[in-house]
Order: sequence, then C-alpha cells, then structure tokens
Amino acid sequence: MKIKYFQDTDTLYIEFRADHIVETRDLDENTLLELDEQGRVCAMTMEHASQRTDVPGFSYEQIAA
Repeated sequence: MKIKYFQDTDTLYIEFRADHIVETRDLDENTLLELDEQGRVCAMTMEHASQRTDVPGFSYEQIAA
C-alpha cells in the first residue's frame, strides 16, 4: 500500500494494490476509485484533500492478528 499527498494540487492518492487498472469510477465530484478486472478497488484519488481529511495528522499502525 502506498499513500502520496501532492501538496501543490492538494490531492491524496492511496494505492491499495498495484494491479492493472481497467476502470475508474467517480465516487463523487472530487473522489475517484480505480478498479481491477475483478472489480476490486486498487486505488483512490481525492481532490481538495486538506479540506476533506486530516492529511497532516496521518498515522499508520499495524495490529497483530
């Protein structure tokens, strides 16, 4: 999984899996979902991310099973 924030365009890109993208769907006017051939979500792009998320407060924690 990769998370990229482009400050110059205020765009957040989250890649969940590095599969071949075959379809892009508009979730709303500022959010795109990218799907593989089985319909699984591979990535999400969010415009105006600083207004819609807490980008500066991002943290990551892996919980053991």
